[in-house]
Amino acid sequence: MASPTGHVLIAPDKFKGSLTASQVARHLAAGLSRQRPGIPLRSLPVADGGEGTVEAAVTAGFAAHTVAVSGPTGRPVEAVYAVREDVAVVELAQASGLHLLPEGRAQPMTASSAGTGELILAAVRGGAKRVVLGLGGSACTDGGAGMISALGGRLLDAKGAPLPPGGAALRALHALDLRGLGELSGTEFVVASDVDNPLLGRQGAASVYGPQKGATREGVKVLEAGLRRWADLAEAATRRPSRGKPGAGAAGGVGFAALAFLGARVEPGISYLLDLLGFTAELAGARLVITGEGSLDPQTLRGKAPVGVARAAARAGVPVVAVAGRRSLTGEQLRRARISAAYALTDIERDTERCMRAAGPLLEELTVAIADEWLR
Repeated sequence: MASPTGHVLIAPDKFKGSLTASQVARHLAAGLSRQRPGIPLRSLPVADGGEGTVEAAVTAGFAAHTVAVSGPTGRPVEAVYAVREDVAVVELAQASGLHLLPEGRAQPMTASSAGTGELILAAVRGGAKRVVLGLGGSACTDGGAGMISALGGRLLDAKGAPLPPGGAALRALHALDLRGLGELSGTEFVVASDVDNPLLGRQGAASVYGPQKGATREGVKVLEAGLRRWADLAEAATRRPSRGKPGAGAAGGVGFAALAFLGARVEPGISYLLDLLGFTAELAGARLVITGEGSLDPQTLRGKAPVGVARAAARAGVPVVAVAGRRSLTGEQLRRARISAAYALTDIERDTERCMRAAGPLLEELTVAIADEWLR
């Protein structure tokens, strides 16, 4: 239960495009320390499986490991995965994210998930027995084909030559050689994702997410055809019907490859990661939890980090308030999500561009109202 003299637990997600979750937490802590000197504060930045998942794990005590891997266009990038004991957290966005595209130029037909496979392989060779895959923010729609190639699978065309990278090339897939995947035996895989899309169809990876990655209407058709060919051969080879499972469409179909080839199980992203990060232990004895993300909107209600935090805190009887860059949820929607109050940067600064540029100082200003209303 909440304690009137307990600590404040600061557990935000990132403000995308402005601040990482750790930066949000630091600004909130700085503001609260000024408003209520001496009040005990604890910070546990969180993530729901997308960008920032590894950072949240490292903040929670996991060790960071940096490796050079292939970016979404094949150019080398430095990526980080996190390890604690024999559990590794691998974030797709670290290796195959949209933000890694050179000069921001979309490559929807050829972008690859190979770097994610290289990250997984590094974690397994480092001793990981369980790999938690955070899927979100991907640049690719290759169904995880690049990931499987990097893990030792061979994707061959009708002449026995390896396929080039990307989802479009999958239309020419003729055969799979999976003998090289043996190194993964004995490793448990968990996909942490709240995306419930299947691989194919109107709600699938190409149709829903392809345009967000730069695919034209014709490009979406090409990608859909490639993913269908990939699914046909993959399911025949693995004997795991996975294309229609919730989460198969996550990260341009990387979820499908994890299900079909790695035998992964899908867990709700935020609730699974809160357990992994030790949220319950940090919550014990708290008087208030502050969570948040860049935009509190209807997408938040579909299992995003603030709602996961609020529901977990509600079970312990601890009130939750949220901060955001902007808010479009009604008071009733917030209450149903177990969020007692919300504070947006746009409440104190109408210029949205300045809200993005000066998010940190504005967050510190928001703590005046939070302290007055919740920490008397």
